[in-house]
Amino acid sequence: MARTHLSEELSDSDWLLAFQSQWHLLSDLSFSDLLLWIPEEDGPDCEVFTCVAQIRPVTGPTALEDDVIGEQIAYELDHQVVVAYMSHEISETSDNALSAGIPVDVWAIPILRGGRCIAVLERHTNQMGMRATGLLEENYLEAADILTSMILEGNFPLAPVSDKAFAPRVCDGVLRVQPGGRISYASPNAITAFRRLGAQGDIADEDFTTLIRSVMRGVESMGQTVQADLAEHRSAVFDIEQPRASMRLVVFPLVVRGEPVGSLILCRDTTDLRRRDRMLVTKDATIREIHHRVKNNLQTVAALLRMQARRIRSEEGREALQDAMRRVSSIAVVHDMLSHSLDEDVVFDGVCDRILRMIGDLAATSGAVEAVRIGSFGEIRADAATSLAMMITELCQNAVEHGLEGGAGRIEVRPDASAEGMVIDVVDDGTGLPDGFRLGNQTSLGLAIISTLVGDLGGTLEIGNREDGHGTRARLVFPVMM
Repeated sequence: MARTHLSEELSDSDWLLAFQSQWHLLSDLSFSDLLLWIPEEDGPDCEVFTCVAQIRPVTGPTALEDDVIGEQIAYELDHQVVVAYMSHEISETSDNALSAGIPVDVWAIPILRGGRCIAVLERHTNQMGMRATGLLEENYLEAADILTSMILEGNFPLAPVSDKAFAPRVCDGVLRVQPGGRISYASPNAITAFRRLGAQGDIADEDFTTLIRSVMRGVESMGQTVQADLAEHRSAVFDIEQPRASMRLVVFPLVVRGEPVGSLILCRDTTDLRRRDRMLVTKDATIREIHHRVKNNLQTVAALLRMQARRIRSEEGREALQDAMRRVSSIAVVHDMLSHSLDEDVVFDGVCDRILRMIGDLAATSGAVEAVRIGSFGEIRADAATSLAMMITELCQNAVEHGLEGGAGRIEVRPDASAEGMVIDVVDDGTGLPDGFRLGNQTSLGLAIISTLVGDLGGTLEIGNREDGHGTRARLVFPVMM
């Protein structure tokens, strides 16, 4: 029989995390709230248990109105959690004890692993909200009893089989399949989901593999895969895709005392989710294409400005056009990066490096300028990346024109990102600032642009001489929002 359970090499904490990823099954099938209690110490020396997790059922009313996570219970011999922990057996009460005025049944189930009790699962069932027993309730409670036995035997949780994005819950649809493959029960939502795929009539008593083949005509391999997984009694996940509908199936094999007793299959109609996914993919492609076209248009504008700068005779006019060309080019760099990314964030190191190469190329006519980045920006929000690119461009160009005075030198961009925010230093090894320099008294268009962009992002700008007296340092400080 194929291995369907988690590796014994997992630590107890990893085992319990896997348990929490699947315990919604027991909560929903038993119509119960679940609490996970862990001992402060192993063995008989344990004096305190702490609640580390809690889940409420989506199939019925809660039995616990308050959040219990973080609460502790002392070691008392008559407490159900302690009894279950010490005896390695289920401790239960069915006398409908009142909790906040609600009659509640409580079970304490030891979670055993390798002969040790590593935690206790407490199950609270609101008896006031229990529905009249019918076929659904009978099958849910019977499956819950099997899962409880599997917990005691160390056969639960099962190997992970599905990602959380499309993971079904009991309320989405449930099938009970017997060891031979016959469907013994199908919940109303499961029947509806299969009918949407084209199944006819009541699917109960049908062979599950035959049912899958009927809704997946032309895909014989799917039926063979399903049949093999059921026969070998292993966890599995299947996606059924049709033009009109889609579904995700998750198979949980059930075992009692080492013997297979069938499978519990959760199914979820993912038609709307898949449609939204396709829409998002289309929108992502459209957005990337827009960024690509904007980049091309900006590069065209920059080329026209460059051509015009070469033709103009006025030195002042030529410098103004070159400044405009440089600003447009820096924005084009950001759009180029966004056109190749699926993320809403930009890995800004690449943007900065391209800007520094551009600054070095433009300054090469007057002197050898080395522009380098020291440190990493990390990821920057797309809506902040354009503004940051403009600021880096302006500060580096100011360093070339004023700090280095058009000659040779070195410019360093030093980003320092942390949980508190980001600090960016732009330093040069030029002549430094003149005596009496005050940022607020400057009329430079570049500094005006920087100040406006910094204010829009909630940051601050400081410009002063380096502490070692060799050049200028401009410092940008931004909050964690970037």
